[in-house]
Amino acid sequence: MTDLRLEKVSVGTLREVSLAVSRGEVVCLSGASGSGKSRLLRAVADLEPHEGRVYLGEAEQFSVPAHEWRKRVTMVPADSQWWFDEVGAHFTGSARQTMPAVLGFSRKVMDWPVSRLSSGERQRLALWRALAMAPEALLLDEPTANLDEEMTAAVEGWLLEEIRRRQLAVLWVAHDHGQIQRVANAHYRINGSRLELAHGSH
Repeated sequence: MTDLRLEKVSVGTLREVSLAVSRGEVVCLSGASGSGKSRLLRAVADLEPHEGRVYLGEAEQFSVPAHEWRKRVTMVPADSQWWFDEVGAHFTGSARQTMPAVLGFSRKVMDWPVSRLSSGERQRLALWRALAMAPEALLLDEPTANLDEEMTAAVEGWLLEEIRRRQLAVLWVAHDHGQIQRVANAHYRINGSRLELAHGSH
């Protein structure tokens, strides 16, 4: 069953993007800076006006209240947003207590001020915050861009395990070819105004 489906989605300079992401699979998107990767994710998350249709299972984006859609189809931007001064205020009870060890934090991180966090720490916590919402699909915009090689490998492994265990449909924007090879079930590249299946993908 295909869980996330785009039909002729147009946003910015991108025209008529159609693709499908099945449950438990990762589809990677790549392209030059400014080519529209992030805007496409924002369109899928119902955060940016667009043409065309997006479906999650049988549910069409426009038929679902925006806040509910974004809980089911959750985006983790490259630069995550934090609304409260304390880290823990962004997490519900169970998520505060079950921080995955692979992310490299103790439970005390929930008492930290957000201003103490480095960009890499914010990125890792934003991933956990998104998963704690129990989404059905994830939109990841370069989720390891601020991490060193060792932490990137650890986060990749953890994410893939969670994606398969939870059977999430995932669109993952990446620029590193090695990462794309490691995580992607399919790879599409933006070429001008079109999204094309990358050579060697399936």
